[in-house]
Amino acid sequence: MEELDVEPAETLIPGMGHRDLPIGFAWGPGDLLLYDTQYLDSDPPIKAGSRAGGFEPCCFMYIVRHDEDLYSPVLRKLYNESHGIFVGLQKIDEESSKSRKAQFIGVSKNYRSVLQACIHEMHQLTVSTRDVAESNKYSFQVSILSAMELTWNLCEILFIEAASAGPLLILLLDWVRLHVCEVDSLAQEVLESQTPTQHDRFWDAITGCVLQGRMDEARQLLSKETSSNVNSRSMCRILDDLLKKMPMLSSSTAQTLTEFELKWQHWREECTHHLQCGTFSSSQDMESICKILLGDEETLLERRELMTTWYHYLVSHLLFTHPTVKPTELHSYAQSSLNIFLSGESTAEPLDNILLAAFELDIHQVIKEFSIVSSNWWFVAHLTDLLDHCQLFQSHSLYFGSNMREFLLLEYASGLFSHHSLWQLGVSYFDYCPEQGRAYLELHIERIPLTTEKKALKVLQICEKRQMTEQVRSICKTLAMKALRNGRLGSALSWSIRAKDAAFATLISDRFLNDYCERGKFSDLDLLDNLGPTMLLSDRLTFLGKYREFHRMYNEQQFTEAAGLLLSLLTANIAPSFFRLTLLLDALPLLEQNEVIFSSKQTYALMKCLEDRMTVKQELTQEPTSQELNMENTKVEMLRLALARNLARAIVKEAMLKA
Repeated sequence: MEELDVEPAETLIPGMGHRDLPIGFAWGPGDLLLYDTQYLDSDPPIKAGSRAGGFEPCCFMYIVRHDEDLYSPVLRKLYNESHGIFVGLQKIDEESSKSRKAQFIGVSKNYRSVLQACIHEMHQLTVSTRDVAESNKYSFQVSILSAMELTWNLCEILFIEAASAGPLLILLLDWVRLHVCEVDSLAQEVLESQTPTQHDRFWDAITGCVLQGRMDEARQLLSKETSSNVNSRSMCRILDDLLKKMPMLSSSTAQTLTEFELKWQHWREECTHHLQCGTFSSSQDMESICKILLGDEETLLERRELMTTWYHYLVSHLLFTHPTVKPTELHSYAQSSLNIFLSGESTAEPLDNILLAAFELDIHQVIKEFSIVSSNWWFVAHLTDLLDHCQLFQSHSLYFGSNMREFLLLEYASGLFSHHSLWQLGVSYFDYCPEQGRAYLELHIERIPLTTEKKALKVLQICEKRQMTEQVRSICKTLAMKALRNGRLGSALSWSIRAKDAAFATLISDRFLNDYCERGKFSDLDLLDNLGPTMLLSDRLTFLGKYREFHRMYNEQQFTEAAGLLLSLLTANIAPSFFRLTLLLDALPLLEQNEVIFSSKQTYALMKCLEDRMTVKQELTQEPTSQELNMENTKVEMLRLALARNLARAIVKEAMLKA
C-alpha cells in the first residue's frame, strides 16, 4: 500500500489504472483510498467492502491525502497558535461597541502576526532547502500564505476597522507598503552604493517612494542629488518643498475633510504652476515626479514596473487624484485599475477576483472565492468567525443548512481530526458550534484510533467533560477488550467498571475467578480491595468483591465474620457453578478450627449447599476424566467428614450452653 500527498486535483498517480481497470474508491476523514478493481462478466458494481458481485482482488492500493497542509511542521504551528487566538475571541465579553471593536482589531492583528511568522519561516526553508522539489513546494506555500495575509489585511481595513473617507487611504497605503516590498530593496541598494546619485536606478528609488506616499524617504534620497549636483540644486529644493507640503490625512489630527481638501487643492495648484512654468523642464525625472504628484495617468502607467501590481497602482492613483475616497467608491476604481493595468494582455488571477470582491465590500464572495482556491479551511473559517463576531453576517444567517460561520468551522475542525495530534484542537472548534458541533464531535471522536492508553485517557477526559455517555462507554469497552486480550485482568475490570458495562464486568469477574482456581491467589489485589460501591454493577462483580473481603477477614482472623460471609455467598446463588466447590472448600479451614465457628444450623446449610452443588454438577457438566473425578471425590469426602465432625461439635456446644 502506498501513501501519497496530492496538491492539485489533476496530479497523476503513477501506476493507477495501468491495467485499464476501473478505479474503486472509499472516502475517509481527510483521505481517499483508491484501488484497481474489476467486475466479472457483466455484473454491476456493488457496495464497497463486499466480496460478492465478482470483485477481483486488487494489486495496488493508494491512500491519497487531500489536506497535505496538516502534515507541514510550519503550518502546524499556524494551527496551534491560531487556536489560542480563536478561543480567546470566543470569550470576549459584551462590552461597549468601541471597546469591542478595538479588541476585534487586536485579534485580527494577532492572526496576521502568526501568518507573517509562518511566511518568514517557510521562506527560510525555501532558501535553505537544496532539494528542488521541496524548495518549490515551500515556495508555493509561501505564495499561498502571502495571499492569505494580503487578503486578511485588506478585510481588516474594510470590514473590521471599517475606515471612513480619509483614514481609509492612509490604511491602504500601509497595506501596500507592507505587501509590495520591492521599493525597500531598491532604496537600500541605492543608498549602499558608493555614489547613490550615479546609480542607474537612483530616480526609480525616489519615484518608488513617492508612489507609496513615503515622502520623507523620497526627500532623504533627493537630498543626495541636492548636495552633489549644483546645477539641479534649485529644482531639487522646489521638488523637496512640494513633497514636504503634500497634505496627508491622519487619524491623530482633528482636521476635517473640508479643511484637508482646501489644503490639497492649494498644493495641487502649486504643483500645476511649476509644471506649466517648466520649472523641471531640464530634468525629465523631476518632471515625471511632478506629473505623478498631479495624478497624471499616462505618467503613472509609464512607471508601472515600480508598482508591480494593479492594487498598488490603485492606491497610488487614489493618493494623487482622490485621497478622500469613500469605501463605497473603491470598487469602481479597483475594477478600472485592474483593466488598465492588465491592458488586455492577460486575464485576472483568482487572487485578483478575491481582492475585487473585497473592494466591492462583498465579504461572502471573498469567502467563496478563497474557499475555491485554498487547499484548506483555515483562512475562511477564522476570518468568517471574526467577521461574524463583528456582526457582519446577521442578515445572511442560512448557508449550507446552517449559518456560514458554523459550516466553515465544522469543515475546518473535521480536517483537524484527520491528523494524529491536531484533533485535540478540533474539539474546541466543535465546542463553539452551537447547532451541530456536538453531533460532529460525537461522530469524529469515535473514529480516533486509540493507539496508546495515554491518548485514550485524553479522549476519555474530553468525553467525560462534555457528558458524552455513549462515547465514554464505547471507549472504555474498547480499552477493556484490549486489556483483556493482553491478559491484564485488573485493567480490563477497571475499564469495564468505568464503562458501567455489567455484562463485560461479569465476564472479567469470571476470568478473575478462573485465574484464582488455577493459581490459588488473586492478582490486582489493590483493585479488588477498593471496589467499594462499584461492585454493585453486576452480581458476579459483587460476588468477586465479597469473596475477596472474605479472604481479608480470614487473614485478619475474623473467623466468625468470615464464616457468616462465606455462608451468605453460598446461599445467595450469585457464585458461578464452576466456583461453588472452591467456595465450599474454603469452609474447611474454618471447620477444622479448635473453636467451633459454624453453628449447627449453619452446618446444615453448608451440607445442603454441598448436595445441591453435586446435583447441579451431574445435570450440567460433561463426564470428567478419571483423575479429575478421583480428586474431586476426595475433596468432597474430606468436606463431608469435616461437616459431620463440626455438626457434632456444634450440637454438643449448643446443648451445653442451654444447660
